Amino acid sequence: MKKLSKIFAVLLILAIAMVAFTTVANATAGDVANIFQKAEESNVDTGDMTTVAGNIVNIITWVGIIVAIIVLLVLGIKYMMGSAAEKAEYKKTMIPYLVGAVLIFGASAIVQAVVKMTTMTTGTGA
Repeated sequence: MKKLSKIFAVLLILAIAMVAFTTVANATAGDVANIFQKAEESNVDTGDMTTVAGNIVNIITWVGIIVAIIVLLVLGIKYMMGSAAEKAEYKKTMIPYLVGAVLIFGASAIVQAVVKMTTMTTGTGA
């Protein structure tokens, strides 16, 4: 029962974070078309911004991968060298590790998808 309540609490926190950081906008198709038409007419080059955003996302993703691999190696070595009681403790620390790894990789994948969609929409992508 404790495990279920912890999972529910994590999901509730994620839902609250999504709602808090989500911007709601009501736009019609005509409004969107006008925005893209104005963007094409302006002299602002959004290619540089999307390139910088893509580079930042790639750096964050690689740092997340490196940290996740290092933590996994440390936990694995401690698990192999530990006693039975220590192994039980390391198993408990694996669940938050896995949740964190999934969140890091999932968030970076979502941001990469958004960056790719913006480059496709504005026509500055490869």
